[in-house]
Amino acid sequence: MTESTVAAPPRFDGPDRPMGGPGGPGAGPLGPGGRPAPRRGARRFTPRRRVCQFCVDHVKIIDYKDVNRLRRYLSDRAKIEPRRKSGTCAKHQRALALALKRGRFLALLPYTAGHIRSSGMILR
Repeated sequence: MTESTVAAPPRFDGPDRPMGGPGGPGAGPLGPGGRPAPRRGARRFTPRRRVCQFCVDHVKIIDYKDVNRLRRYLSDRAKIEPRRKSGTCAKHQRALALALKRGRFLALLPYTAGHIRSSGMILR
């Protein structure tokens, strides 16, 4: 009794694309997701953890009248910077957002980029 080995036909995703796509079997120098595979021994960039400036300065209350400090946490388009960019902790980010909104309401801080241009205010 001999077993015959029959090769299965290749599987296809679509009319002209073999299954696997970029980064699949036989992808060559590309790694998963179609990106170049990392070199052996190459170091990966790990950004340094940012510290909350309010925690470092032992700030108890974020004052909405302290415009110079609050301007650092607004983007050039007058948007509130996110935690991952500003480095503030969750507790101080909530208080900071409230202080920025109060400063905007009293016209100490701009709402939009148009307010920055019209008033001549320079951020940062």
